[in-house]
Amino acid sequence: MSMNLSAKLDELQRGDRQLETTVALCEIRTQLQELTKSVESCQSEVSEVKRDMVAIKHELDTVQQVKEEIEELREYVDRLEEHSHRRKLRLLEQGLTLFLSYAILAAVLGMLQFGYNTGVINAPEVNIENFMKDVYKDRYGEDISDDSVKKLYSVAVSIFAIGGMLGGFSGGIIANRFGRKGGLLLNNVLGIVGACLMGCTKIAHSYEMLFFGRFIIGVNCGLNTSLVPMYISEIAPLNLRGGLGTVNQLAVTVGLLVSQVLGIEQILGTNEGWPVLLGLAICPAILQLLLLPVCPESPRYLLITKQWEEEARKALRRLRASNQVEEDIEEMRAEERAQQAESRISMTELICSPTLRAPLVIGVVMQLSQQLSGINAVFYYSTNLFTSSGLTEESAKFATIGIGAIMVLMTLGSIPLMDRTGRRTLHLYGLGGMFIFSIFITISFLIKEMIDWMSYLSVVSTLSFVVFFAVGPGSIPWMITAELFSQGPRPAAMSIAVLVNWMANFLVGIGFPSMKTSLENYTFLPFSAFLAIFWIFTYKKVPETKNKTFEEILALFRHGNDRSSLRDSRLYGSMLNCVNALEGHIPPAESAALMVAEEKPHPDSFVFAAGSERSSGAPAQPERPPPPLPPPRFPNSGV
Repeated sequence: MSMNLSAKLDELQRGDRQLETTVALCEIRTQLQELTKSVESCQSEVSEVKRDMVAIKHELDTVQQVKEEIEELREYVDRLEEHSHRRKLRLLEQGLTLFLSYAILAAVLGMLQFGYNTGVINAPEVNIENFMKDVYKDRYGEDISDDSVKKLYSVAVSIFAIGGMLGGFSGGIIANRFGRKGGLLLNNVLGIVGACLMGCTKIAHSYEMLFFGRFIIGVNCGLNTSLVPMYISEIAPLNLRGGLGTVNQLAVTVGLLVSQVLGIEQILGTNEGWPVLLGLAICPAILQLLLLPVCPESPRYLLITKQWEEEARKALRRLRASNQVEEDIEEMRAEERAQQAESRISMTELICSPTLRAPLVIGVVMQLSQQLSGINAVFYYSTNLFTSSGLTEESAKFATIGIGAIMVLMTLGSIPLMDRTGRRTLHLYGLGGMFIFSIFITISFLIKEMIDWMSYLSVVSTLSFVVFFAVGPGSIPWMITAELFSQGPRPAAMSIAVLVNWMANFLVGIGFPSMKTSLENYTFLPFSAFLAIFWIFTYKKVPETKNKTFEEILALFRHGNDRSSLRDSRLYGSMLNCVNALEGHIPPAESAALMVAEEKPHPDSFVFAAGSERSSGAPAQPERPPPPLPPPRFPNSGV
């Protein structure tokens, strides 16, 4: 353009052409305007480039800022994990105090009631059948057939389990409404009523009263099997939870042994004494009514369910015999945070929850492994089993007492092993041993007629069968069901698991006599098959819960029950603490981003979300700062 302008000026100066000056000047003015527009366009483009460079510099600064925040978060998470580990070590150092022992003793009287009423019906079988024959003849003027008497007796045995189903299913509702301790206290009313009905059976000359009393005491025992393990698991220190959970089974075995000893003919196993034997079930109920009111309510129930923190602290101070209870409070708060999404969960929601379905299936199968192992066939009909294997009736009753004594001794022996060896390992040993000796029992039944001393092999095999039951399946299902669930779904899960346990109990109690008649010497083979299935399931699916907090156990199932998740569970617990510890200390955007860590608990997986806004709602409960170091302060980067 400038070259054209110069040419025009040269033409004017030379006058080579006859152009009018006006036209030439107009053309020059036009080209000057075009030149001005080009310059202005270039300036605009330069300004846009400058703005883009400033924006790029701002983005680079933002990225650098985010990188610094991520590094600071990583450092803070490491400190939180270290603090969580120190807190767990302090929890593992807690010991057994005098008052905690007293509370455990008062609570497990409910399980002693369960054991007593499970075994009390065994020894006086003949006396009860004679009573039923007498009542029937007085009413109808004719003798009742032996088959009918056997059926009536099996009703007396199995209606106990029907009551247990009802009680176990109601356990979660009772626990949430009245508390763990409150539910146990109210339950003793049923224990007293049931014992009185059974004790007055002969006076009333009515076997229907025996059935009704067994049903009522069954409801009482069903509630006990739900409430007692829940209460003990919630008041026990982390490092003693396994051993103290085994005390449940110890109380059951003591109750069994007491009922078997009192049931021999020399004491109460007579036609006159058996109603007193059944009526003595009133003693554990009255004793618990006297002892339990002194005990505190479950601190977890007070803190997590009722939100009564000060009352929970008072309960913990009494149970731990120390004013230093902050570690316990922190651990309960961590559990509360981990299960906030599942708080107040119903049974339907529990069954439908993908996260909770796996622990529920494990809890149910563990309960089935206890009942379908064949142990109740031994408890209910051991005297009859030993008699059919060739022993005299008196020897059979003393062999039954031997079963109870061995159960008590082996359960005592398993208490220190529970927190040393682990639940899963002991359960595998128990199921494996029971499987082997159930085969030996079948072999002894098959060849007892050919070899005289095979009756003793039957006794030894049955006693060994009971030994391995006491090692694992006797106590672990009650304990592990309470451990697999956090505070919110725990009552509903316990209700379902205990209901399944009592249903299986009922099926074994009502079906074993018919199964024995049909299968004869092969009676224990179905139990052998079940034991093999349960061993495989335990090996494949059941996690180890030894020395794990409730939040860590919950983390196992959020990640899938595999070995990598077992290694990451402690880090996951730290992440949960991190998310909640940072709440209120960092801007909303970073807070929202931290929540992503709940799905992928590794520092490298933090994702920062844009455009997060602080949600409205009730302010969070004040919490103790987890680490002794101050929380990180992040600039508001706008990401």
